[in-house]
Amino acid sequence: MSVPVRPATLADLTAAAAHAFPGRTALTDHEVSWTFDALRTEVERSTRAALAHGLRAGDRVALWAPNSRHWITAALGAVAAGAVLVPLNTRYKPAEAAAVLRRSRARFLFTVGEFLGTDYAKALTASGAHLPDLELTVTLPTDEDPEGDPAHRYADYLAAAEHVTGRSRAQRAAALTPDDLSDTLYTSGTTGSPKGVEITHGQTLRVFTAWAETVGLREGDRYLLVNPFFHTFGYKAGVLACLLTGATMLPEAVYDAGRTLRRVARDGITVLMGPPTVFHTLLQHPARAAGDFASLRLAGLGAADIPVELIHRIRDELGIADVFTAYGLSESTGVATICPTTADAATIAHTVGLPLPGTELRIAVPGRDPAREPAAPGEPGEIQVRGYHVMRGYVDDPEATAAAVDPDGWLHTGDIGRLDAHGHLTVTDRLKDMYIVGGFNAYPTEIEHVLAGHEAVQDVAVVGVPDQRLGEVGAAYVVVREGTDRAAFPAELTAWARERLANYKLPRTVTVLDALPRNASGKVRKTELRGTAPRPVP
Repeated sequence: MSVPVRPATLADLTAAAAHAFPGRTALTDHEVSWTFDALRTEVERSTRAALAHGLRAGDRVALWAPNSRHWITAALGAVAAGAVLVPLNTRYKPAEAAAVLRRSRARFLFTVGEFLGTDYAKALTASGAHLPDLELTVTLPTDEDPEGDPAHRYADYLAAAEHVTGRSRAQRAAALTPDDLSDTLYTSGTTGSPKGVEITHGQTLRVFTAWAETVGLREGDRYLLVNPFFHTFGYKAGVLACLLTGATMLPEAVYDAGRTLRRVARDGITVLMGPPTVFHTLLQHPARAAGDFASLRLAGLGAADIPVELIHRIRDELGIADVFTAYGLSESTGVATICPTTADAATIAHTVGLPLPGTELRIAVPGRDPAREPAAPGEPGEIQVRGYHVMRGYVDDPEATAAAVDPDGWLHTGDIGRLDAHGHLTVTDRLKDMYIVGGFNAYPTEIEHVLAGHEAVQDVAVVGVPDQRLGEVGAAYVVVREGTDRAAFPAELTAWARERLANYKLPRTVTVLDALPRNASGKVRKTELRGTAPRPVP
């Protein structure tokens, strides 16, 4: 199958989609439904508004907001004006959001007022964060706050578009090239400090054209976008993939299993993607037995290891014939391998498939030159990839960039894996010690830095442990200072950390030890801790 839309940059994407799919519905968001032509009009208005507010080519524009049509128009409008998009995790606490805003030197911020009981804009202001580069904050509407902050409303931001001509907009868009940066995704990394992954227009479009062709997304699909837009899975494998293929976007601000079941039946959803926890919760929901899933045809799971039983249940109980898995990281523009829908359940569950077209993949066995002594089938080592989609680098961090991408262009992923005789990749471990909580990357070093800030914590280690619902969760081990109530401290530390960490980063268990197990060089033996981890409380 061929993807019909092939623009040179993201600035041309909505116009190309409008030309390729005339009359088709591009987006349905609550009571609003737009054709691809209407979406193009809205995005071009957003682009003209960005220019009216003084956005310069290369400016960083941050988005800290839930999924919605407003997120889409704000993001694509800014990118078409030459901005570099910086999506922020909606689960961030103000201090975490401020760290990324400061590091990226964002000039514009699109956020929200009231959402899930928190006013994001006011919380950021109240935090007192020093953000010298931030010049404009705009609040997008939400269900709880349809108008937004009166001082920074999105409607007022858009109204300024009347002061900029369509010709000026077209000139700015035409000045962009495939080699220009389109976005910077920040990942905390193992050092605990944010690292911005720089990706270009050309990389993004080429990767997700290939991705859409491989997984079988097609014109007329109705894609329920439950993956958050701040993540590649939501923004690029969601919004951008729909524009490339002519699929209809149906954004969801918050995932809820019951609501998802209702929307599948009511809205004729054909495509659903997410981490395994999405499908576990659907299968376990009491309303599933009476649900109508006849429209569903394609499911994508973003995970490295999935029970075979889950693949069978998705196919048999939800009736989704086409299921695929994939593997990638921000540094590879989100994708490195895909296990296609034609594979058997065991292959889909236990491997992440074959390299994306145009990608080289190898396993580097410690102590050996992988170019001269390649790994044998089944032999484990570090996963390394090379290709057009490897990041340009980390923002303002040449040392980290050099450590991640060697002079020959190989990206050192930090993940451990093996290849079978057919070239399928299995991911078995992580050199970087990162674990995945319900689809979100959690980095122990970053979490340990926060927990160590508690006055009673003398030493701390965090590991990822298996969890049936979320895949993995954090388990914290602490050594406390003399005089601390050891029995009461786990609850105290959890309450304290809840105010400082996004929920997915919050350890589900806290265990007090006399000392952390360490090897002769002083490093914590985290494998030993994982083996003794208590079962997380549901």
